Amino acid sequence: MHLVYPAVLAVLLFCTGVYGVLARRNAILVLMSVELMLNAVNLNLVAFDAWLRDTLHAGQALTLFVIAVAAAEIGIGLAIVLMVYRARGTADVDRLRDTSEPAMDHDPDGTGRPAPAGAGGTAPAHPVDPDDPAGPAATNAEAPA
Repeated sequence: MHLVYPAVLAVLLFCTGVYGVLARRNAILVLMSVELMLNAVNLNLVAFDAWLRDTLHAGQALTLFVIAVAAAEIGIGLAIVLMVYRARGTADVDRLRDTSEPAMDHDPDGTGRPAPAGAGGTAPAHPVDPDDPAGPAATNAEAPA
C-alpha cells in the first residue's frame, strides 16, 4: 500500500477540521471538527504503522489511546456545552465571552466592586415625606382629578 493515499486523506480531514474550528459558531460543531482532526491523526498513526511494519504496532496502540482520550473529551465537552446552553440559552461560541459572571456595566469608584444599591444617582419617582401620617402609600397614590 502506498503511503500517499492515507496521508492525503488525513490532510483533507485535518484541514476540514481546522476550517470547522475556525469558521463555525456553534460549540457542538466545533467539537465535531476537533473529532475530525483527531481522526485524521489516527489515520496517520495507523498508516505509518502499516508502512513501517512495526512489530510492536505502536501506531495502533497509540491510536487506541487517542480514541479513548477523544471519547472522554467529547463527553466532558458536551456536558460543558449543555450546562452553558442551560445557563445562557445559546451555544454560540462568539456570544460566550465570559462563563463566570456577566460583565459589570460601570465601576463608579474604581475599586472593581459594583456600586451599592441605591447609589446609582437615581432619585425615587415620588419623594417620601417622613412627617406624612399616611406614610409612603399616600405619596405613591394618584391624586383625584
